Amino acid sequence: MYIGEIAPTTLRGALGTIHQLAIVMGILISQIVGLEFILGNPDRWHIMLGLSAGRAILQSLLLFFCPESPRYLYIKLEKEVKAKKSLKRLRGCDDVNKDMIEIRKEKEEASSGQKVSMIQLFTTSSYRQPLLVALMLHMAQQLSGINAIFYYSTGIFQSAGIRQPVYATIGVGAVNTVFTALSVVLVEKAGRRSLLLIGMSGMFFCAIVMSVGLILLNKLAWMSYVSMTAIFLFVSFFEIGPGPIPWFMVAEFFGQGPRPAALALASFSNWFCNFITGLCFPYIEGFCGPYVFFLFAGVILVFTLFIFFKVPETKGKSLEEIAAEFQKKKSGSSQGPKGAVEMEFLGSPETA
Repeated sequence: MYIGEIAPTTLRGALGTIHQLAIVMGILISQIVGLEFILGNPDRWHIMLGLSAGRAILQSLLLFFCPESPRYLYIKLEKEVKAKKSLKRLRGCDDVNKDMIEIRKEKEEASSGQKVSMIQLFTTSSYRQPLLVALMLHMAQQLSGINAIFYYSTGIFQSAGIRQPVYATIGVGAVNTVFTALSVVLVEKAGRRSLLLIGMSGMFFCAIVMSVGLILLNKLAWMSYVSMTAIFLFVSFFEIGPGPIPWFMVAEFFGQGPRPAALALASFSNWFCNFITGLCFPYIEGFCGPYVFFLFAGVILVFTLFIFFKVPETKGKSLEEIAAEFQKKKSGSSQGPKGAVEMEFLGSPETA
């Protein structure tokens, strides 16, 4: 949310994706450090555990150098001078009039940034459609089966007949990082919706190939390479779109008032589905065997169709334009005066 509020319109997608890039880089580093001959052994495991505390301390110290969100300063606290000062620091120039005009407009259209509760998000008709899309995007991310691969990749590679599954898992982390970096470049060119559809479609076919490879493994030894390739491609397609995009796209749907509550609900949806997937996958795999990824393929197909019919493109659009897109998705017609009134909570084009 913070990154979205301080980012320029032309960079809000790329900067939002960098958040995911930092996460996957951390995963890759931890996978490497966790190798048995480095820190992943009985003698040094406590050092690896303690390293996370150092990162947390460093992050906490760096927060003192981060400027406050100009939108928060102006819309919530009504401190225009401090908002301008923060903008100048963020933009690296003294001319921030354009940004201030957009923030003032957001304040007016968001009813002075009035806070919206979680209950109001469900009970107010103008919030329900974007909230549904927000929740579904985060559910799609987790129920796609990506964390089944991340959490149990070593076991999956063992089932596929890979002799050194630990190094194959690190390979997944490397692919994860490379394609997230690619998404940083593509997100402002190809668009959010396009990358989501490309990513989900690719994951659908990869999940099918994974299951086919695992089913035929006992008959055809070379199917282990097919399954491994499918896993690498599955992760690649995930990081092109479904991985990074939901985290910042949700913030583009809402103005200053409902944004915190909407993001909290979306995050809860994400982590709850993450928990369910991680908890249930071993039992589902035990029941379904090599056919388990057919199940994920079906789930991915459902979410792909939802994205195609319900998710608007937000690249380079103001929140008023995004509101109009939601109205079109809802009614099948252009945004009218009534829709404009219903969606008045949306704000400036720079908010993400």
